[in-house]
Amino acid sequence: MPNSLLSKPMILVADDNEMNRLLLADILIAEGYDVIEAEDGDAALRAARDHAVDLAVLDVMMPGKTGFEVCRTLKSDAGSVYIPVVLVTGLTSVDERIQGIRAGAEDFLSKPVNKQELLARTRSLLRLKEFTDELENAETVVFSLALSIEAKDPYTKGHCDRLSSYSEALGRRLGLPGELCVALRRAGVVHDVGKIGVPEHVLLKKGPLTEEEWAIMKQHPATGERICHPLRSFRHVLPIIRHHHEKLDGTGYPDGLRGEEIPLTARILQVTDIYDALVTDRPYRAALSHESAIEIMRNEAARGWWDSHLIDEFELLLAEQNPAVRTIEVAHAF
Repeated sequence: MPNSLLSKPMILVADDNEMNRLLLADILIAEGYDVIEAEDGDAALRAARDHAVDLAVLDVMMPGKTGFEVCRTLKSDAGSVYIPVVLVTGLTSVDERIQGIRAGAEDFLSKPVNKQELLARTRSLLRLKEFTDELENAETVVFSLALSIEAKDPYTKGHCDRLSSYSEALGRRLGLPGELCVALRRAGVVHDVGKIGVPEHVLLKKGPLTEEEWAIMKQHPATGERICHPLRSFRHVLPIIRHHHEKLDGTGYPDGLRGEEIPLTARILQVTDIYDALVTDRPYRAALSHESAIEIMRNEAARGWWDSHLIDEFELLLAEQNPAVRTIEVAHAF
């Protein structure tokens, strides 16, 4: 979507040749688009940083940073990764096209630029940007919803941020693919979004839940999965949301999965979730020490609830991040 419903799409045109730049700008402005011009690669990156750009049209051969380098930089930055890029080039070799694809370009235009081809590519890529922005807006709503749930309970302040960081770091330590590490980061925030369906008198109850209240609470993983299911970008997040309350012995919920039936990413998040709950204050007890928390988790792993290997790896991760945290030397019988 253009940067707002009332504004025209903003297109960045970067070319060191002023005549070429003005020609492209005139065509796009006549079609009703806003245009910002840049005379080289560095200026293009500054423009993308300072303006809400919806599409970048970059000449490949520019002084300083080339169009390839600008494209690569845009695609490596979370703030600009979804800006579609068209590379304008007089180069015709396959190798040059492959270099552009590897840099992340969505499309190419050959010099001299054909007006109708430029406008057709522009319309197509702006539609793509619109769909991407709608998806991003939907994700933002889900994240905001999850954080609003956290904010209801003063004892869980910062819990989502910590889980997000812990889980992604543990996933990277274990060598998980990048997309699963991203899923763990997102799941750290939205794993309990289904609690929106839990009445506040149950969600914030200080004492033990009744059988009926517990039945309501146990529905939140499935509710959270349903809320996030329409988001295609959450396909790796959904199993974490649904299964982070399962136990290895099959006594968890909502599906009673056992052992490796529980996705590894869900097992990672549950380890970090349990740890954070133990080392922070709760209405029914003060925060436990790191050593006490790890000991409790290992005891529960011995009962067949949690993945002991993940607990060990998480403890090592914490010790590496904070040398003051001491690993607990115990005999592992599991």
